[in-house]
Amino acid sequence: MLPECHTADKPVVGPHIPLARRQQWRYGRGMIIVLANSKGGVGKTSISVHLAAWLAEQGHSVVLADCDAQESSSEWVAEAAPGIRTVRLADPTAILDAMPQLAQEADFVVADGPGSNTETSRALLLRADLALVPCKASMLEVRALAQATTVLRQSQDIRQGKPDAVIVLSMVGKRYRLTQDMKDAAAALELPLARTALTLKQIYADAPGQGTVVWRMGTRGREAAAEMEALFREVLPHAVARKTRRSKPVDVTQHEAKRRWG
Repeated sequence: MLPECHTADKPVVGPHIPLARRQQWRYGRGMIIVLANSKGGVGKTSISVHLAAWLAEQGHSVVLADCDAQESSSEWVAEAAPGIRTVRLADPTAILDAMPQLAQEADFVVADGPGSNTETSRALLLRADLALVPCKASMLEVRALAQATTVLRQSQDIRQGKPDAVIVLSMVGKRYRLTQDMKDAAAALELPLARTALTLKQIYADAPGQGTVVWRMGTRGREAAAEMEALFREVLPHAVARKTRRSKPVDVTQHEAKRRWG
């Protein structure tokens, strides 16, 4: 049974899930996942770093492509998971050229997109298999997605519906409830809405300063870790390791060394 994503009135199977399950078998290469939203401050970098680290801990080879001028994700992941390969790509032509090759070299390429509607965003979406679109949980933010997802729509028109995309609500207040208006606004964009939302927590802001990810921050990171885990399992069910030992995270550096050198 495939995971479900919410639309206006009832859950439906998100179109990104079948692609995620079949990606490597269909194309003989890794999957390219882009964190996309032309608005800054919505959680793209946090999700991209945590996703890259989580995938590595599931036993996959991962490349993190930092395509934001601030270069925050590459600096963060260098501390949090030094075994993950990072590349910095800001030039659209370089992105178009490099992404297919990176996908040949790794199971997953996670790209942290820029916080602006640029040619860089366009290039990323022309290569992406899956776009995760973080959005703050407010009607104003969801309505603003209509403009923010213009480049996504153009890419889907060019590529016969690809990349698949899903909206991820982030920085959600503890008392937040998903209203029908929010569901309708997401449905108007014809994009599935992930069941799992990321709540507003100080620990997400603290993690980069400590050079780590939330599931390594002790008991105070437990709730945030559960959210991230649930989100990643929802959108990438095929990536989950058969046996996940959260109490003993994989040493990514050692894992990569073993993978490369045996």
